Amino acid sequence: MSSAIPRDFRCWVRIGAAIALLSALTACQTVTPYDYSNFRAHPPRSILVLPPVNDTTAVEGTYGYLSTVSQPLGELGYYVFPVAVLDSYLKDNGLPTPTEMQQVALGKFAEITGADAVLYVTLKQYGTKYVVLNSVTSVEVDARLLDTRTGILLWSGHALAQQGASNSSGGVLGALVAAAVTQIINSSTDRAHQVSHLANQLLLDKPGAALPYGPYSPLYGKPR
Repeated sequence: MSSAIPRDFRCWVRIGAAIALLSALTACQTVTPYDYSNFRAHPPRSILVLPPVNDTTAVEGTYGYLSTVSQPLGELGYYVFPVAVLDSYLKDNGLPTPTEMQQVALGKFAEITGADAVLYVTLKQYGTKYVVLNSVTSVEVDARLLDTRTGILLWSGHALAQQGASNSSGGVLGALVAAAVTQIINSSTDRAHQVSHLANQLLLDKPGAALPYGPYSPLYGKPR
């Protein structure tokens, strides 16, 4: 009787070993928890949101996104200064663009408004891109929350929200018609404004790196 191990069996052993090694490597990967030490040392009660710097070609991006930020921050338990009032005040004082507004010293914001923290936002994507049979609306943001008195970073986040629209049930002709209708609708409405709400949810509620509850929330002090 031959004692040689069949070639097929040896192959399956190698495959099984490779799978076991891959599983072990995957199990060893860990997600570094967000460091909230600065936030806990300087927990803000009030937040001032500056108009976002717009790195996109969508001129409506800054104020389309800005109008969606106050509500989720308020629901988390923070006092949010009225964004329209702040925007008008800064423009009346010689700061017509978000870039110039974001260059104001943090201490000045504390002196003028008494805000505990300032939220700086940069729009990386905002709007709808069209292809022949589909369209995708994207909103991508970077955010930083800084303490007005010390200048330290309290929290930061990034989010990319996307929403597609397609229709293949009617074949190529149906998809073309759907794409044309979608483009007409998006030309008359700011679809990215709606996607901004999803971007805020992904930004502020990201598991393991969410913005903590504020002092006006009944969940204040509880982990997110």
